Amino acid sequence: MTQPSFDRRDFLKLAGAAALPGLPAWARAADAVDAAAVAEGKATFFANITAVQPIMDAFHEATGIQGEYSRISSSKFIPTLLTEAAAGKLTADVVQAPLPMLELLKEQGILAPYRSPAAQGYPDWATKDEHITLFGVEYVSYLYNTQHVRAADAPRRYQDLGDPKWRGQIVMANPSNHASTISWLVGLKEQVFASEDEWMQFVKALAANQPMFVASFGPTPAPIESGEKRIAISMPKYIVTKAPAPLAWGPPSGPLLGSARAIAVTAKAPHPAAARAFVDYWLGREAMSLLARDVGEYVLAPGVHPPIPGIDQVQVKAVRDLSDQELQRWGREFGKIFGAR
Repeated sequence: MTQPSFDRRDFLKLAGAAALPGLPAWARAADAVDAAAVAEGKATFFANITAVQPIMDAFHEATGIQGEYSRISSSKFIPTLLTEAAAGKLTADVVQAPLPMLELLKEQGILAPYRSPAAQGYPDWATKDEHITLFGVEYVSYLYNTQHVRAADAPRRYQDLGDPKWRGQIVMANPSNHASTISWLVGLKEQVFASEDEWMQFVKALAANQPMFVASFGPTPAPIESGEKRIAISMPKYIVTKAPAPLAWGPPSGPLLGSARAIAVTAKAPHPAAARAFVDYWLGREAMSLLARDVGEYVLAPGVHPPIPGIDQVQVKAVRDLSDQELQRWGREFGKIFGAR
């Protein structure tokens, strides 16, 4: 039997619905969860993603539950959560971070199982873990300034980044110690290049172009905006967040690779019902549309894309999670090849 479709706010209007015998059991159960979440009053969200306050505000407006957001940098994320959990003082109800970080928290018993109905329609690989749901990919490619590089002259393939004409004209995060860049380079080996020899030729050609190194993706667009450099190995989402800067992305044929973004409820959430309500809202179309439209994120909600020309036509794939040992090994190798420290 098909169940009628109700919005969460419809349930909230049914005051005391759990006690109404005329409602079907599934409706009473859904309302009971919402009533508990509203009674708890807030959901505390620890994340390393940026610019999500509009989602917190929309969540509050839609549910009446206050969302409290604390951004913790990637370098401090795991130490902060492990320290607070060990002391029995973890205040986070919901946590968001790249997949490997949440897998580590799961191993430490810090995450609770929760399969959100809002993830219906997501790829199977995004919902296979009952503790962790993937909602997006921190996709990486390259950017250029259309006022300084014509589209016809921009790299058409990843291999073209090794063209000597880009010598001294590339900026990228340091490949000896920036985990996302290391993972991206290894992802190219595993998912783009036909052989490891071909890939290594590309890496050495890229290194021969003597890129300028910065600490992370964040500073990569600035030299492109100013015209100091021509190509940034970076994230296409900056086309949205740096607008109206004249930025474009490549390669137009893709694929674009990146680290999976994940979300989970904590095992000892101070507000467990509100935590589940927050995850439901976060994974829903409204929140994912805000994240794509306003922040340029690539999300896994079906049919939702950032307002970046051509992104909806290219394949975006998650890279394999590298172990700490692999990151260290490849970081040392790239450090030697690029002459980076």
